[in-house]
Amino acid sequence: MIRVLLFLAAVTALTFGAAWLVDRPGDVAITWLGYQVETSVMVALGALVALVVLVILVWSLLRALVKAPGRFAARRLDRRARRAYKAISNGIVAIGAGDALAARRFANEAQRLAPKEPLALLLGAQAAQIAGNGAEAERTFRAMAAREETKLLGLHGLFIEAQRHDNAAVARGYAEEAAKASPTLAWAAEAVLQYRCAAGDWTGALAALERNMRSGLVAKDAYKRQRAVLLTGRALSGEVDAEQSRALVTEALKLSPGLVPAAALAGRLLTEAGQARKAAKVVEAAYAINPHPDLVETYANIAPNESNRDRLARIRNLAKLAPNHPESAMAVARAAIDAQEFATARQSLAPMLTMPTQRMASLMAEVEEKEGGDVGRSREWMRRALQATRDPTWTADGLVSAKWMPASPISGRIDAFEWRIPIADLAPQGPVIEHDQGRPAAAPAAAVTAAPAAPAPAAATPADRAAAAKPVSEVPPKAEAEAPISLPPPVKQAPEPPRKAAAPERASSAPPAPPPTPRSGRPARRDEPPAASPGPEARPADLKSADIRSADTKVAEAKPAEVKAPEPKAAEKADTKTADTVITLPSSADGGPSTPASPPTIDGTLAAAPDKAKPAPAATPPAADKKPEKRLFFR
Repeated sequence: MIRVLLFLAAVTALTFGAAWLVDRPGDVAITWLGYQVETSVMVALGALVALVVLVILVWSLLRALVKAPGRFAARRLDRRARRAYKAISNGIVAIGAGDALAARRFANEAQRLAPKEPLALLLGAQAAQIAGNGAEAERTFRAMAAREETKLLGLHGLFIEAQRHDNAAVARGYAEEAAKASPTLAWAAEAVLQYRCAAGDWTGALAALERNMRSGLVAKDAYKRQRAVLLTGRALSGEVDAEQSRALVTEALKLSPGLVPAAALAGRLLTEAGQARKAAKVVEAAYAINPHPDLVETYANIAPNESNRDRLARIRNLAKLAPNHPESAMAVARAAIDAQEFATARQSLAPMLTMPTQRMASLMAEVEEKEGGDVGRSREWMRRALQATRDPTWTADGLVSAKWMPASPISGRIDAFEWRIPIADLAPQGPVIEHDQGRPAAAPAAAVTAAPAAPAPAAATPADRAAAAKPVSEVPPKAEAEAPISLPPPVKQAPEPPRKAAAPERASSAPPAPPPTPRSGRPARRDEPPAASPGPEARPADLKSADIRSADTKVAEAKPAEVKAPEPKAAEKADTKTADTVITLPSSADGGPSTPASPPTIDGTLAAAPDKAKPAPAATPPAADKKPEKRLFFR
């Protein structure tokens, strides 16, 4: 809007000026080199304006001709810079994507187009790193460190390469040089502090911490905590005497009152100096903030000459500062055991025994052993101690340490140790039962072939048969028990050449069970065919699952010895339905008749068909040309 107003004002002024000149006509005469030119004022003004415009045009043309080479070179450089910038951009994207070949190609293009560009050098170094070429990356970083504008970037790259090759001394040198060049460089200041702590240079570490505080790299609260840790580390290092150590830990406790190592060391040093009351106050102040077993031990040893009961009273006063903490309960229990106050020890540990730790279980084992000499309960508590949750300990960067250290020996980080349960022990203990859905089901049990039995014994008494007929398996419903089942007849086998008879084994102590009574109430005849099967629900155990047809199992056939037994009573008949039955297969090789299979009993085993009533011959050993009898048991 302002420009429009200015333009209108200029046009108005020119218009009024032209009108003013027209109203006042005049002549202009120019005499030069013997020539005299006369004209009006308006024509003279027009000629002057044209001359000015012509001069401006000529000057512009001459200026363009003079600056043309420079402009051409600048435009060419600008095109190269744009191409280099595009190559750098694409190279950074390739590095982020993990494409080492593309990153190397774009890095070469960027260095060819802009060899002095810092970003091109950085891209080349990163492309070498992603390709695993550490030597080339180190050369590039050294070239960058030699230039003033890229010195810090090159030192950082060299520091990373030295750390990658586990060269702590070289890495510390690069960090020291970078921190000296720029005190506000955070990575360099932190690295210098960590390397000095790892080397045990506590004086140098304190100086580095002060420099970081002045540079604004560390907060005030963090500075106090780290300074207290470094002071405690210097006091524990043994490089100073006892008096200086007391001064160091006293300053550390002023900066961080809850620092357990400083309080424990201060308590010990003050006790050695004869200041037991001051030592007790220092330990009590720290225990109220952070209960710890080291503080309990220091507090218990403040008065070494007192009795165990007096020590128990002092420990109780200390435990009142943190009444619900497990360390307080274990401290009172430990002091009570030493004072032979086992009831107090039990009472102190009782609230913690639902989920005891290893120390708690060990204390209970000691109570059981010392109070009543109950070795069994003591061993039980020791067994629970082996399976209990581990007590807290000092851990840093996955390292478990029995004592506190100012810095982690792995990373060099200050105040890295924490009093906690190790992460590896937080996993549930004991076997974890999981259902493997892909695991196939267990195969059915195969048929077991019994060893060759001795000849049949003499006729047994009814009492013996009743004792042997006790059920060994669960009795199924009556409908299934009494239903006759049709089985295929035994397969006839070709006779084998006579073999030498095996030595007879000791007969089973249990006499054979009597055959079950058929459903009709009359004994089954040998030549009578089995009844038809009532249905699929009454089918016996699948004989295919029993490995009867196994190639390596052959049933030796022999004529069984017939035994005449009196007919069992009604109670005995009922019991015989649940007895295990032995299948005896008569030999067809000896010319005997081949009989059909007997119906199974109620537990799925096959019952031997009763023979016709004949007097039983005396039991004689099998002939030499006959094979011993084998029995099949089906469960």
